[in-house]
Amino acid sequence: MSADPFDPAGWDDAPAATPATAVPAAPPPYLDGLNPEQRQAVEATDGPVLVLAGAGTGKTRVLTTRIAHLLHLGKAWPGQILAVTFTNKAAREMQQRVAGIIGGVAEGMSWLGTFHSIAARILRRHAELVGLQPNFTILDTDDQVRLLKQILAAEGMDEKRFPARNLAGLIDRWKNRALTPEKLGADDAQSFGDGKGRTLYAAYQERLKTLNAADFGDLLLHVITIFQKHPDVLADWQRRFKYILVDEYQDTNVAQYLWLRLLAQRWRNLCCVGDDDQSIYGWRGAEVGNILKFESDFPGALVIRLERNYRSTGHILAAASGLIAANEGRLGKTLWTEDDMGEKVRVIGYWDGEEEARASADLIEGMRGHGRRLSEMAILVRAGHQTRAFEERFVTVGLPYRVIGGPRFYERQEIRDALAYFRVLVSPDDDLAFERIVNVPKRGLGDATVQQLHLLARERNISLHHAATLITETDELKPKARSSLRDLIDGFGRWRAAGRDLPHPELAEMVLDESGYTAMWQADKSAEAPGRLDNLKELVDALAGFESLAAFLDHVALVMEIERGDGNQDMVTLMTLHGAKGLEFPVVFLPGWEEGLFPSQRSLDENGLAGLEEERRLAYVGITRARETAIISHAANRRVYNQWQSAIPSRFIDELPRNHVEAEARPGLWGGTMGDRGFGSQLREADLFGDRGLSPGFQRAATAKPVRHLDASFERVTANENTGDDFARGQRVFHQKFGYGRITNIDGNKLDIAFDKAGAKKVIASFVSKA
Repeated sequence: MSADPFDPAGWDDAPAATPATAVPAAPPPYLDGLNPEQRQAVEATDGPVLVLAGAGTGKTRVLTTRIAHLLHLGKAWPGQILAVTFTNKAAREMQQRVAGIIGGVAEGMSWLGTFHSIAARILRRHAELVGLQPNFTILDTDDQVRLLKQILAAEGMDEKRFPARNLAGLIDRWKNRALTPEKLGADDAQSFGDGKGRTLYAAYQERLKTLNAADFGDLLLHVITIFQKHPDVLADWQRRFKYILVDEYQDTNVAQYLWLRLLAQRWRNLCCVGDDDQSIYGWRGAEVGNILKFESDFPGALVIRLERNYRSTGHILAAASGLIAANEGRLGKTLWTEDDMGEKVRVIGYWDGEEEARASADLIEGMRGHGRRLSEMAILVRAGHQTRAFEERFVTVGLPYRVIGGPRFYERQEIRDALAYFRVLVSPDDDLAFERIVNVPKRGLGDATVQQLHLLARERNISLHHAATLITETDELKPKARSSLRDLIDGFGRWRAAGRDLPHPELAEMVLDESGYTAMWQADKSAEAPGRLDNLKELVDALAGFESLAAFLDHVALVMEIERGDGNQDMVTLMTLHGAKGLEFPVVFLPGWEEGLFPSQRSLDENGLAGLEEERRLAYVGITRARETAIISHAANRRVYNQWQSAIPSRFIDELPRNHVEAEARPGLWGGTMGDRGFGSQLREADLFGDRGLSPGFQRAATAKPVRHLDASFERVTANENTGDDFARGQRVFHQKFGYGRITNIDGNKLDIAFDKAGAKKVIASFVSKA
């Protein structure tokens, strides 16, 4: 076989004979310092091995030392080891660590990289077997969407009704499951374009071949197809890779799983390192079942558990282990440490989300006053919209912060779009804002129309808004564009008139709804769309704290100006729980642990028990990011679309083992009983003003008058003094938000209710009245 121009090491760098396997007399120095389980994982070189590596147990050290050990013993040449990771950063780190152990020989590891990079190299060797040339192009997402738009147009389909970006996401999910067009089931085939899903997918794949192109999903899918249809090609690659190592195995999807399983069948020297308790990417196609069925896939596999944690204190580990034990779909392990027990995990209850942000800022200020650096503290949220309240508070008190893994709240696309609508509403002559939203959502107003508006505005020395009003009264625009522009101008006139009587949060909601902006994101089926809708809700909620829309816009302008600070400052980190995986901080705040928010109601509705267990794994990941201090918080009330909604503590709080948790709660926020495993009774019985005391911010929450911001309907609900004893199973009841329903279960002061329209919900008895 000829040398590969993309592989400096060459195709024939592995000798025909297996290298000598003489074992040195003395144990190599790189084994020093490994604990017994780590060393066992390194030295178990032959046969299938699953290393269950809990959070902070040194899995990267095990993986790199194992590679070094294979090379040191002469078990394989560098080119005979396939080591797969998920990110280029992880691959570089692995290469550097191996080189640090055994020196320059690590440079010969030409097959250490990500799934996609390695699959691309294999595919280039055999591209003709799937109708491509070796120099095929790899399309990015934008190119993929553009191509799908052409295919939809060729099929005579309306791209507004069937967005190309939605089809791109669907095809990506099919490829993650290793489904070619002919393998699609009936449900998948019917899931897009009025039953044309398979036809569109097939047309897309054919078009890719014509263009000599592949998308990222194809890199694995094509290689799997080649391996399955050409046994001789598969045999060559199986013979080449004598040892296979995989990092983060719990995050593999079906295609990655099949690819690895095919390659490992000859030698069966497959070592997978992962943690079933940290599988949190199901929404990206990850299958936790891949790691759970490893032993059945590879009979006789050795399973090694790394449970000694080198990151967190004893109380933090015990709390996390107690929580994750509630999951049924896991192989089981318990983290422990030889370090001190440290502080107990703190669980704090607040009256509302704003108080949660204020008190958290107080705690951060207090820790900084005692010598803790801001960079040692992180706030990890379940949903991106939660950062808004914290960002507002940090700006107010002058606490520097950074948002990792995404833009700051007011810099997000959907927030900037919404603010542009509000700016035009308040100031019609704001040309920058008008130009931003004139065709968002799409109204058939292209660049040519905007150019005409600019020309007219310059000629008359008027604003774009005024120019748009004038041009719609002439025949200069095509009828469709003129009608769309007139609708927009009329909309702003109608909204300004409504604003004279309507509260500004309701006005903002009307603008987003009637402009079609909310509907645009509701129709978007991408993974980001639900989060964008949540951010818009959070934006509307934020308006309630200001006397007018204009005052709010002034505030935002000042906030965004203040945020443009020195990037080298000592700053608090704000990020999502998903983004925090693999990171660690001395102090971690975990806000918003409430039913519906965490666990996410959307995840429960879409995935049932599997969704709940993934949410619980996410909670486990959050707690184990903390080295010394973990602070969980929840609020009794949150404002959603300008309406106050009651919230009950997350079920995950009740699952925390009471011996490792210290609870602080405002008296009277919760009633009823919680599970025997949890510490719910402490929430009710804690002496909040005893020797322990509370932070100043929390004392304010405990003594604040609850009617400070509440609307009349919420005051009526909170005035209800009902408890669980006042109700019976089967009784009809009414809830201000969810409407009418029937009680199915009573747990102390919490009621399970089957609502007529909202479905099954768990609510506090005091927020329910008898029907």
